[in-house]
This record gives sequence, C-alpha cells and structure tokens, in this order.
Amino acid sequence: MQRLYDFLRRHPTGVDTFWAVVLLGFSLLWVGTTSPAVGNPLAYGVVAVLLSLVVALRRRAPEKMLLLTVALGLVQLALGLEPFVADFAMLVIVFTVAAHDGARWASRLALVGGLSAATLSALRWPMDGIESAAATVFFTVIMTVPFALAWVLGDSLRTRRAYFAQLEERASRLEQEREAQAKVAVAAERARIARELHDVVAHNVSVMVVQADGAAYVMDSSPETAKQALETISTTGRQALAEMRRLLGILRTGEHQEAGEYVPQPDVQQIEDLVEQVRSAGLTVDFAIEGSPRPLPSGVELTAYRIVQEALTNTRKHGGPDVGASVRLVYFDDGLGLLVEDDGRGAPQEMYEDGGADGRGHGLIGMRERVGMVGGTLDAGPRPGGGFRISALLPLKPAH
Repeated sequence: MQRLYDFLRRHPTGVDTFWAVVLLGFSLLWVGTTSPAVGNPLAYGVVAVLLSLVVALRRRAPEKMLLLTVALGLVQLALGLEPFVADFAMLVIVFTVAAHDGARWASRLALVGGLSAATLSALRWPMDGIESAAATVFFTVIMTVPFALAWVLGDSLRTRRAYFAQLEERASRLEQEREAQAKVAVAAERARIARELHDVVAHNVSVMVVQADGAAYVMDSSPETAKQALETISTTGRQALAEMRRLLGILRTGEHQEAGEYVPQPDVQQIEDLVEQVRSAGLTVDFAIEGSPRPLPSGVELTAYRIVQEALTNTRKHGGPDVGASVRLVYFDDGLGLLVEDDGRGAPQEMYEDGGADGRGHGLIGMRERVGMVGGTLDAGPRPGGGFRISALLPLKPAH
C-alpha cells in the first residue's frame, strides 16, 4: 500500500489524467443518453473534452486551466448548454488554484467565479417547478456551498503547506546557526589552547634553557650545582609534559585513555610555587600578598597565574643580566590586583607598541585577551626608571 501511495505521489499528472478520462467517460455517456432532450451533442462533447483536459493539467498549469474553465463557463452561458457532468471540473479547478502557491489573482478569480457560478446558472436556467423567489435563493445558496467549501479547503491546504515550509526553513536556519556557533566555539577553544601552550612552552622551556646554560657553565667547577640544575630541568620538563598532555587531550576525541594523566588548572595558590621555580632558575623575585586571600572564580585564578608566568618569562628573556623582579597580589573587595615589575632593560619599545608581537611570540597580546575574557583591565609598558611593569585588575564578576 505504501508503494502505491509513493507511486501516486511521484506521478501526479498520471493520476489527474486517469480521473480526467473517468470524467470524460461519464460526460460522454450523459451526452449520449440525453442528447435528444438537450440537443447540440457536439457542443456538449467539445466542452466535456476541454473540461477533462482541465482536470488532467490542473497541477501543471493551474492558472491557464482556470482561465480555460472561465471561458468554457461563459461559452455554456452563451450557447445555452445546461450544466452537466463535466462541470464537476469547475469544482476541481477552484480547489486546485486555491491550494496552489501561485499568483493571488488566480485564487481570487477562482473564489469569485465559484461563488457566482450557481447564481449565473439560476438566472440563465430557472428551475422548473419553483416559482418562489425565496426557494430560488435557497437552492442557489445550496449550489454555491460546494464551490465555497472547495476554495476554503484549497486555501487551508496552501496555508498549512506554507506553514510547514516555514518551519523547515526555520529548522534549517537554526541548524546553520548552531553550526556557525559551533565553529566559533571551536575557534575560541583553539585560541585558548594556543595561549595555554604558549604559556607552558615559553615559561618551562625558558627555565630549562637557563638551567642548561648554567649547568654547562659550572659543570667542571661545581658538579653539585650542575646536578641541581639538571634536576630542575628534569622536573620542569615533566611539568611541561603533564600540562601539554592535558591541553592536547582536549583536542582528542575518544582517546582520553591515551592523553596521559590530567592535572588541575593552575590557580593563584600556585603562583608562589611558580615564583620559587623562577628563583631556582637564578632570577631574583620579591613576592608579596596584600589583603585577605580567598577563593576566586577559576577563570580569574587561571588568568592571574598565566599573567605572572608570562611576565616573569619576559623578564628572563628581555631583562638582561642581574635583573630582579617583584610580584604583588592585592585582594580587593570586588577583584584581584596584579603588579609585576622588573628593573632590567625591559622589552623593546617596538614590541610594546605592536601589542606584544616581537616576531617570536604574542605574550602581551595573550595577556590582553585573557584579561578581556574575564572583564578586567591591563596596563603594560616600560617603567620610567628602567625595566618593565605589568599591572592588571581582575574583577570577581565579568563586566556586562
């Protein structure tokens, strides 16, 4: 049964042709049996053939078939051809045009023609045995109802079809918007991971390079110092690998067992460990906390840690020999303040003016992006007396 239904849906013109042949057969049968009474059988036959053609082509050319039906109706009125079986095609074309998503003039014409057909027929061929005007009006209204129902059903079908089409379009648009949002989210996540990898690689690798250079320098004169430097390199390398496994594990799907052991995201409490690590690498760092420490949002804590990490990394890279740094954490009622300074020669002025892109990395750009993500402010630049200063204010709640 489903196959038959699908076949009929795929061949609408064939189905209409079948019903047109059926209508033509009944019409010719009527003409053959009643032609002595009605007269002019040839005219009835031609009209029956043309109205059957209207049924066969009603879905291929509904507006043209409507005009042909109107013309045939006027011909019947002019020649005095009384309504017969083939006129059922008029009901069919009224329904078809009302249900078709075509020109609205055609639908209006079908409605006007359908509502006036019974009235014109009653005026042209008065009903035998009915002399009362009220009875004539009553029967005229009764004959008009089928045309009105045909138009209403067709228009309702068109409206319902348009509604479903609108729902499908909306669903398709929402799907496209979801895909676009997913792409934006992926891009944002990749940017975040890129910043994380930059911080991990820039900080830990720079520590390893400094320790390796120091170990090579004192290898012969102080083997114990060189041994400690190598142990620091090993510890720093393991820490870098652990963080990189965690970040790269985010990029994998279904491979979490192979991503290595995850570690928690750095927070404010680990800044002191970071300072100790930098001190062990040979950089003098003064660390202080002001205010009452308290738990902060994870995004604020991670941002604070990465800013300090990047600032101290830049100090080692650009500060020059015998550079010293200071780190201050200030807990306010509505946020966290950071101040990282060094007394070295500072980063090149061109690097600061370009927003942090010095040809080898994007440290300051990454800082500004991180601070912007939590709704904070960042001020970075050379100190008047030499060195470099980074000041940040991270609110507890993002700005609206």
